[in-house]
Amino acid sequence: MLNLHALRLFHTIASVGSVTKASEWLNISQPAITAQIKKFEKELGLPLFKPQGRGIALTDAGEELAVLAKRLFAVEHQIEQFASNYASGTVGSIRMAATYLPANFLIPAWIAKFKQKYNQVEMNITTTNSSGALQQLLDVEVDIAIFGGIAERYPETIQTEELFEDELWFVVAPGHRYANRQVTLSEMMNEPFVMREEGSSTRERLFSLCRTHNASVPTISLQFNGLHEAITAVIAGYGANFVSSLVVREYVERGELARVYVEGIHLKNTIAICTRRNEPLPASAMNLVRMIRSLPTPPPGHT
Repeated sequence: MLNLHALRLFHTIASVGSVTKASEWLNISQPAITAQIKKFEKELGLPLFKPQGRGIALTDAGEELAVLAKRLFAVEHQIEQFASNYASGTVGSIRMAATYLPANFLIPAWIAKFKQKYNQVEMNITTTNSSGALQQLLDVEVDIAIFGGIAERYPETIQTEELFEDELWFVVAPGHRYANRQVTLSEMMNEPFVMREEGSSTRERLFSLCRTHNASVPTISLQFNGLHEAITAVIAGYGANFVSSLVVREYVERGELARVYVEGIHLKNTIAICTRRNEPLPASAMNLVRMIRSLPTPPPGHT
């Protein structure tokens, strides 16, 4: 097996040009260095140095070995740098699942800010519903999951950290008879709804709300996989939607949508980071979480 310690001594002598300088550089006595180099030459069966004036010079074999040693220790430095960067989170990868709300309205700005500092970190983001995001986290397919509307129940193995809350609004087209009016929950539930698919946390919140208040569940007349499509259908004049204010506030301000105020209903929507409990995050993912925590909390209804 190659004596790497002796090779390093040889590399240092070859780099600085003398045993004396190598001794000072390494803080090892000259006799000790000389003895180890002679032993190394014997192990290799090759003369590495030859006398030259008052000093020494590399033999032909020593010249070639010096090139190889330089490459080897350059790679060693790269490995050390990589390990340091990986441990600090400046390189690596982050696997993230996100529900549609944060994926479309929060994460793009977060990632842009994160990448300004950690450009070499690879990002792999999957957009799915709450059930899908939770399952990917449980199956160790992702490191973190960002929820817009955390599930009411989740396994004990999942740790949840709430970032902030926004409001949940009922919205309709501006020409709808309930636009900007106050109605009862029963009246609201008589309207056809345009919603996301089953597994959406907001959809589940709406059904849970009906159960809590003993109201009939709404008819989901149109169902889409994305938020944008559902909102566009309501803007076009069909049905109602129950949705985060983060998503629709600008539409309401522009007059493309209108709120419906349902008596006694003031619900909040939680934006949260979920991780696997008692399992340390990769340094790169931890840096992202710290950055998200440091960002200002949006006011209710604002992006």
